[in-house]
Amino acid sequence: MIGSSFLSNLFSGGWRSLMLALLSGVLIALSFPLPSISPLAWIALIPLLIALESQTPTAAFRLGFITGFTAYAGLLYWVTIVMTQYGKLPWLVSGALWWSLSAWLAVFYGGTAWAAVLGKQRGCKWVVLFPLAWVGADYLRSILLTGFPWTMLGHSQYRLLPLIQIADLTGVYGITALIVLANVVFYRILRALTGADIPYPAKSAALLVVALAATFWYGFHRLNTPQPAVPPLRVALIQGNIDQSIKWSPAFREATLNIYSSLSRQAVARGPVDLVIWPESAAPFFFQEQSPASNRIRQLARDLKVALLFGSPAATIQDDKIAYLNSAFLLDKNGTVLGRSDKTHLVPFGEYVPLAQLLPFVHKLVHGIGDFAPGTSIRPLDANGVPLGVLICYEAIFPELSRAQVNNGSRVLVNITNDAWFGRSSAPYQHLAMAAFRAVETRTPLVRAANTGVTAIIDQNGHIKGMTPLYKEAVMLGEITPGSANAPYLRIGDLFAQGCLGITGLILVVQWWRERRKQRPTQTP
Repeated sequence: MIGSSFLSNLFSGGWRSLMLALLSGVLIALSFPLPSISPLAWIALIPLLIALESQTPTAAFRLGFITGFTAYAGLLYWVTIVMTQYGKLPWLVSGALWWSLSAWLAVFYGGTAWAAVLGKQRGCKWVVLFPLAWVGADYLRSILLTGFPWTMLGHSQYRLLPLIQIADLTGVYGITALIVLANVVFYRILRALTGADIPYPAKSAALLVVALAATFWYGFHRLNTPQPAVPPLRVALIQGNIDQSIKWSPAFREATLNIYSSLSRQAVARGPVDLVIWPESAAPFFFQEQSPASNRIRQLARDLKVALLFGSPAATIQDDKIAYLNSAFLLDKNGTVLGRSDKTHLVPFGEYVPLAQLLPFVHKLVHGIGDFAPGTSIRPLDANGVPLGVLICYEAIFPELSRAQVNNGSRVLVNITNDAWFGRSSAPYQHLAMAAFRAVETRTPLVRAANTGVTAIIDQNGHIKGMTPLYKEAVMLGEITPGSANAPYLRIGDLFAQGCLGITGLILVVQWWRERRKQRPTQTP
């Protein structure tokens, strides 16, 4: 009898809250690619919010952490594929790294829950504080420790075009704020209808309706705004499907060039093309060196009579030392190098090892050359009079890089990537979802050439016009209209997210100050 009573109390208290927090994490993970059940994002936080009722701030942090850890463990499972298959790490080590990354990102979920409960105890309404705190935490994780803004809640809605158009004002953070606000309102409605001591949120519901109506009105307005009357750029995107395990092997260099040359000739034969684009590291050797392989690429551009952009490592002198760069080269139709764009935001442990002197036993994943160094400048490459802003691999997840490219003159964004690292997982689709927001934020079309997929063409409204399957040789042809660089986000950047973070901090400080004033003993004369 005593044992059953103990278990009953445990489940109705701690275990009940734990299961609700876990459920929220599962729902969040399911809302992203794959399986892309995006409507779940609008209700995913309701179990967590129920779990946070009557909790202390410390307990709220734990529950928020559990939700975040569950969500990211589900979203980032592909990390083990990268670490074991290509990093040659034991499963135990790769699993520990997967859990560590998930735990780091979960800290921000926990911090949001802590701030929300602390604020509620001091009289601040969740309908105000929860969206502000959530966006503020998202902004922090996008900048701390080089930043990792992977799969924010707003990214799950990448296919709902009328909704995501406000990204040219607020970035993805505006969509995230709406989703969190909706979750809080739906939670309060549910609890009011089920007899909890929570009043029906009439004012909050009205606020949500107004916010959604304004968002969709703006979205349809932007979608119906005429495009600038400028000549389109005809592109051919080449997906070579080169296996990662042989990509850097000199023995397969000739076969790799044969594949890209053959697919490029097929593309040009199918219709007029202004620019052929190969993926990241499509030329797995130092193109800038005079070699038969380099000459072959130059000759291909001359034979096809088109501009050619492709990924290849480069070497330069920095601080009197040789530095290796992850780069993209642009050739004109005569095979002349028009310019080079270098990757500025490198992948920790993928392209370089942070604190390498303290971690001599850790090796980066990209073999074949030494550690990469970051590029030192962002400048467009000119292809037939159209300035191209090149984003290499996961640079496409950082909005500030796309914004810098467009502010420096780029009118078409080009994302060249090698997602073979991810295997047959959901990661390439998650990567694509985030890249779509870069087009909307900057009102600049984005074309994406991926080694094993997903290769795609995205217009300036975030509409994905075509997608290739994974692990197939493929050619994608299309026309894109260069962007007009008229997005407010280009000028104000992440002001919305920064404002959410600042207001959250201000609310908590003011509430703390008021509480302290109440606790001061009253002095009598």
